[in-house]
Amino acid sequence: MAPVINPLASIADLRDDLHSRRISATELVKTALDRVDTCDARLHAFVRVFREGALSRAAALDRDMDNGVAAGPLAGIPVAIKDLFDIAGVPTRAGSTATPDRPASSTAFCVQKLISAGATILGKTHTVEFAFGGWGTNVVTGTPWNPWDLETHRVPGGSSSGSAVAVASGMAVAALGTDTGGSVRTPASHCGLVGMKTSSGLVSRHGVFPLCPSHDTVGTLTRGVEDAALLLDVISGPDSNDPATLSAPEIRFLPALHDGVDGMEIGVLEPPELVAASAEIRRLYERCLDILRTAGAKIDRHGLPRSLNAYLDDAGRLMSAESYVSLRHLVEPGDSPVAPEIRARVLAGKTISADDHADILARRDRDQRTFLAGLGDCRALVMPTCSHAAIALDAVDETAIVTPFGRFVNYLDLAAVSVPMGLTGDGLPAGLQIVVRKFDDALALRIARVIETAVGTFHPRDL
Repeated sequence: MAPVINPLASIADLRDDLHSRRISATELVKTALDRVDTCDARLHAFVRVFREGALSRAAALDRDMDNGVAAGPLAGIPVAIKDLFDIAGVPTRAGSTATPDRPASSTAFCVQKLISAGATILGKTHTVEFAFGGWGTNVVTGTPWNPWDLETHRVPGGSSSGSAVAVASGMAVAALGTDTGGSVRTPASHCGLVGMKTSSGLVSRHGVFPLCPSHDTVGTLTRGVEDAALLLDVISGPDSNDPATLSAPEIRFLPALHDGVDGMEIGVLEPPELVAASAEIRRLYERCLDILRTAGAKIDRHGLPRSLNAYLDDAGRLMSAESYVSLRHLVEPGDSPVAPEIRARVLAGKTISADDHADILARRDRDQRTFLAGLGDCRALVMPTCSHAAIALDAVDETAIVTPFGRFVNYLDLAAVSVPMGLTGDGLPAGLQIVVRKFDDALALRIARVIETAVGTFHPRDL
């Protein structure tokens, strides 16, 4: 009799069951594929599913484990990959029909690391076109359905929309996304997940479709903090094809994960910076601050050298300027199939001269140094990830910013994680964002673990 496998189990629990042979990799992958068959026609998370390849990979892993071959740290774990990452033999369309429909010649470095660690790549997931948007919408290939409300089509958050929906619904155990201005953190908040925006240079971007090289980072989407640590331990590290990774320190995420926050100074923004947050979001946020105080943290107000809106504006101009350089051949033709709102975001970069771009980068460098100097003994900043819970798709204003709390992290070259902080009165998840200095990624997860321990994890009810 086949074992009953919980599709919402953690990597750690599934790994124990796989290594002890209580379940097989094939049984686990079949459970994931059955979940895809049940859910994805409605949720629209996947661009394509590697059914035969995943089953073949799982069978090979089972043979190895049955024969005593040492299993990798992610052996048998089904992982979904945002369609911004190259996988050899499969097109990388980046959520667009304007990109060439030709197979990639190689696999992105971080995806190859997952495969080397034993993970089973389940499929590629939907994204906002070119990853240039925070709502998670895509009028070209379709918008994934947030699994927290099966009656109303709510936005999943973007741009890593399909990855978040796949993990939140139990179709995948974990997923890779990218984060240029909140593209992992926003869908994590809207879908009740842990979303890690890594430090630039921690994880190789080789083989990842670029949007804004100044801001682009690889990120993870998982159902728990420990799962994020396990995934990051695998995919981080140097890659000669991405020079930014060669000077990054080696970070191990698990050793200090449970060390707590006793005596740690943690900053909160001044009240004017939080006015965009809804009353429900502020209620959950204040509860998280109480949790941190009870755990021994020292919570102090921390003013920013410039306003969030000022950072947001400069970050947006950089995104347009740099995306225009790489995408103009796709968006400028009059018959371009790119969605109008995405074209407008990219074409805004046409008016930004090389001198303007250089000026923004110089100001960014000054802003980074000023911000870090002002942190003092403060180890982290905490704030809501998003101003509101997920809204209905038909209420989206594509000219509006989803959250003021996202882009400044990329602009200032920081790391951040979104961890669930509870449910609103409407039963929708919301996230707490923990922002840390570059390469303090493990510290962000350590603080997130304190919140997770007190608040718990959350899963959609009706799937």
